[in-house]
Amino acid sequence: MPELNLTSAPAHLRHGSNIGQPLTRRDGVLKVTGRATYAADNHPHGMLFAVMAVSGIAHGRVTSLDVAAAKRHPGVVDVMAPDHKPALAIDPEIKTNPFVFRMEVLQSNEVRYANQPIAVVIAETLEAATEGAALLAPRYETLPALVGLDAGESYVPPVVGVGNPTENHRGDVEAGLAAAEKRIDAIYETPPQYHNAMEPHAIVAHWDGDNLRIDMPTQGLMLSLARVAELFGIAHDKIHIRSPFLGGGFGSKGLMAGPPVLGIMAAKLVGKPVKLVLRREQMYGPVGHRAPTRQRLRIGADGEGQLTALDHHARTVSSTFDDFYEPAADASHTLYAAPAIRTSHDAVRVNTGTPLFMRAPGEATGSIALESAIDEMAWACGIDPLAFRLKNYAEVEPMTGRPFSSKALRACYEQGAARFGWAKRSLQPRQMRDDAGLLVGWGMGTATFPALMFQAEARAVIRRDGSGAMEIGAHDMGQGAWTALAQIAADAVGLDIDRVDFKAGTSDLPDAGIAGGSAHTATAGAAIHTAGAAVIAKLADLATGDERSPLFGAGNAGVIARDGRLIRRDDESRGESYTEILARAGVAEVEARGTGAPNPAAMEEYAMHAHGAVFAEVKVDPELGQARVTRMVGAFAAGRIVNPHLVKSQLFGGMIWGMSFALHEEAITDRRSGRIMNANLGEYHIPVNADVPPLDVITVEEHDPHVNALGIKGVGEIGITGSAGAVANAVWHATGVRVRRFPIRIEELLTER
Repeated sequence: MPELNLTSAPAHLRHGSNIGQPLTRRDGVLKVTGRATYAADNHPHGMLFAVMAVSGIAHGRVTSLDVAAAKRHPGVVDVMAPDHKPALAIDPEIKTNPFVFRMEVLQSNEVRYANQPIAVVIAETLEAATEGAALLAPRYETLPALVGLDAGESYVPPVVGVGNPTENHRGDVEAGLAAAEKRIDAIYETPPQYHNAMEPHAIVAHWDGDNLRIDMPTQGLMLSLARVAELFGIAHDKIHIRSPFLGGGFGSKGLMAGPPVLGIMAAKLVGKPVKLVLRREQMYGPVGHRAPTRQRLRIGADGEGQLTALDHHARTVSSTFDDFYEPAADASHTLYAAPAIRTSHDAVRVNTGTPLFMRAPGEATGSIALESAIDEMAWACGIDPLAFRLKNYAEVEPMTGRPFSSKALRACYEQGAARFGWAKRSLQPRQMRDDAGLLVGWGMGTATFPALMFQAEARAVIRRDGSGAMEIGAHDMGQGAWTALAQIAADAVGLDIDRVDFKAGTSDLPDAGIAGGSAHTATAGAAIHTAGAAVIAKLADLATGDERSPLFGAGNAGVIARDGRLIRRDDESRGESYTEILARAGVAEVEARGTGAPNPAAMEEYAMHAHGAVFAEVKVDPELGQARVTRMVGAFAAGRIVNPHLVKSQLFGGMIWGMSFALHEEAITDRRSGRIMNANLGEYHIPVNADVPPLDVITVEEHDPHVNALGIKGVGEIGITGSAGAVANAVWHATGVRVRRFPIRIEELLTER
């Protein structure tokens, strides 16, 4: 089976027209007509309903549950609690690999955070299960809760993010700061944020002897399957997971969490199919979130406005029982060419569910602080913020010296500024007003996100009737993967997209890796691309080795696959259809598998990032302090664009999230109890349609031959990283008030400056 490296073309070329087309979503009609089947839409015969009872305290232990009262309630079948539950094959506290995190699945009466599952009620109806859970009336032995970034002694974690070093440095930062003519030393704080996907975590589990059928939303089919297999001690081939549609994930559905495991346990306990769906408030605890940060940035610049040093330290939190550390300071690794850079982290432990991956982990939190600080330094130097960034942006990755697509970043700056009209901006703050007397501010931020890629496999088929199939266990959580990957598949096998059966979303298909890190299209797409090359190679071997074929002997010249035909590359008048080749060979179909994986040599030589620049306009009422974003322009260079419609949708979503980060989003914890006070979508503020201004996205043309065979980079997360800083900087430009604690509050802006 032929493999493709990052820079060379396959032996048998495929010239397609599906990639790059703005096709509408293949699953769009199903979704808008309500015919898309999400996990909780499944109702196998005899299904029961499970409802979690969760802790009302953040630290202590459960001393009693009124199980008898719950069981007396009509319709209640059973109550699963620490002393009445199926046994697991391994202790869920054991970390078998770096992507396994400890979970609360009723192994003890200990309470480690608010909203921790403490029991599960199983009943014939959802109403009966809900009422039964309320009747449990738990009593507690309560201990003081550890809350906030000053909850205890700080410590230096062994790693941050996914195995990243806690500290990185190059050059002499202290000497660089001492030599600077202009310095800033500022502290920025970001709050906890919680995944609020439209579809909450849900599972429908059905045991049939030793076989387990699961419907659940997951961003990682094979990771979930492996975790279930080890927890319940069953073979992988005994488990079948279906996850064709996800109503959003944002990272929280990437790894197996406790609540779905409780659903599987409940089904095992009662011997019937069980459905468990988290209520909205139950999403705030057991399924991950973005940790708060406190970041100190010290930056120096010389008399010409050239950076001399950048020091970025971040404090974050982890739970009292597991380790995940938001790598916020790492955002300073990749953008600005200071001769001395240091990034470092420390942490404290608090009574919270373990923080985990949330869209743009590290980059989102770190970039709003970095971009605010860079903007502040530009002001200190008396230089326009765009000119300051153009003077200081990195030509090579600052920490490693590896080359990356810096020209694309410059193009983003220039094209975004031109579209926005940045040249009309006043340098001084609080100088612009509209006709209604509102203060007007313009701000900008630089966007960056690593161009990641994982491992995947795909299976391609070409049939005698001239159709094809592509199979891969890919995930569509709303980003349009079913459409974009089908476009890649169609070009890979040289067919129109309507002639290719694209199968995805179940665990019995080839492993597509995880849909995370904005890497899914590159990862799964590379596997699809390689599988297509392999199946075309098999078909070409049949034709070029057959004396009856017009392609006989064309092996050295090679063939092109196009529109269901193979054509000689050196003579396009000679070719034949897939149907003719397979019919003459007496073969019903040919199939091949392909893999996608990052190229270690290329990763060692090149730094791989997507880039962008975001420009924002805000208006602030000078008397009420109310800030609203009124216009945003984003220019992004993200490699080869598979589907412009889907890409713009993803970039719009990122820009909205960045606006939310700057002005809206915050989980508020009661410092006395450790409970989240706004665990709902009424008081946990996110932008609604009325908050979202006109958005304009430019996709800057970029050809990066090193990232992967298709030149694809992710777009799901990069839109957040520049947008939050752009909005924060626009608020400063409007008001003259530099707010360093996010989200920006009205009270911060009420004082006339």
